Amino acid sequence: MTNFLHSLLLQIPDDFKPWAALILGSFILVGLVLVHGSGIHWILIYHQRNGRRLWLGKPHHIEATILFGTSVFLMLGLHIFGVLVWAFILDHLGLILKANDAIYFCANAYTTLGYGAVDLDPLWRNISPIIGISGLFTFAWTTSALVGVVTGHNRLLEQLEIEREKQLELRAGERGAVAQIRSQETVAEKAARLKYEAEHPGGGVRGRIENWRGEDREIEAMREAERAKIADIRSKEGADEDKLGPGMPNE
Repeated sequence: MTNFLHSLLLQIPDDFKPWAALILGSFILVGLVLVHGSGIHWILIYHQRNGRRLWLGKPHHIEATILFGTSVFLMLGLHIFGVLVWAFILDHLGLILKANDAIYFCANAYTTLGYGAVDLDPLWRNISPIIGISGLFTFAWTTSALVGVVTGHNRLLEQLEIEREKQLELRAGERGAVAQIRSQETVAEKAARLKYEAEHPGGGVRGRIENWRGEDREIEAMREAERAKIADIRSKEGADEDKLGPGMPNE
């Protein structure tokens, strides 16, 4: 297939090869820009959708950072894909003989870096600036999208920080309420023991054992009630944490 395409290019008269290079490069450029735009649109939707999820409920700073990094990595992947497409086409058209040389040449042209030992045939070198123009178009599109992603990420971090402060307040309130219940329960246990001993004076070892068992039953009932109260407090605190976040506003 490569030899066939290369033979077709060789049949083009030399006078028309520079124009053919421009036409061929232009069609490839338009196709890549359309693919790049579709990819950027999908990345923005991906970032916004997951940003809304993180905006609600408990704050997740690490997940927000991973989301931002993933979005940037996907944008980088679009550009790498563009370079590889150009390299694949030049290699299969026989304009550059080695795939590694094609990738190196296209990466230099795509990023407008402008240096390298690999070059095209002078009759087909018009493709080189077309590759550079495709890079300018796609980098501009990525930059504008990246500004939106960075803005949304900063807004998300600010909101998560606010929700984190609220979360800490809720947890501090929970710890205070639990400590108060345990303190009250300790005092109530002592009072219950004294009251039980006064109401059930034991005689001998057997009587004392029975009193201890009775005290333990009452104390265990009190502790069970304490555990139920603490569970209710923690359940309510968890529900309040899940309600954090007013919902992500429309961008």
